[in-house]
Amino acid sequence: MSLPDTRVRAVTERAVTAVRDTTLIRSEAARTGRGIIAGLPGLRTGDALASAVLTAAAPQRMAVYDRRVQHALHILGLPLTPAPGRYGRYLQLLDHLLHHGAARAAGWSARDIDTALYWTGFSPQPSAPTGQQPADQHKPAPVL
Repeated sequence: MSLPDTRVRAVTERAVTAVRDTTLIRSEAARTGRGIIAGLPGLRTGDALASAVLTAAAPQRMAVYDRRVQHALHILGLPLTPAPGRYGRYLQLLDHLLHHGAARAAGWSARDIDTALYWTGFSPQPSAPTGQQPADQHKPAPVL
């Protein structure tokens, strides 16, 4: 609410154009769109919300990144550090999976893979810091 509507529209229009630009490889389009949309309050840090916005703009090209996806990548031994440019590297990783999945990935999109990663990284328990279990997990079940 701190920016005029015209400014928000101008920034989002540039970001949408970038992620839809098929002359750019997917990861470069993601990197460019992410850099542009970072100009909006609330989208400067963290990639989850920004990736959802960019994916809504180009659902056939982009993919959502969140903590569950990060957890799934860790489980699968696929490193993705939080260093700047993570969203572009994430899309590069998805492109690698699509390319090397060959027949198994036929017809899959980056969005399909991010959905699979989301469910792989999903935990029905409340999240706990890495390497720690929720406190309740160590308590014995109550005797009824």
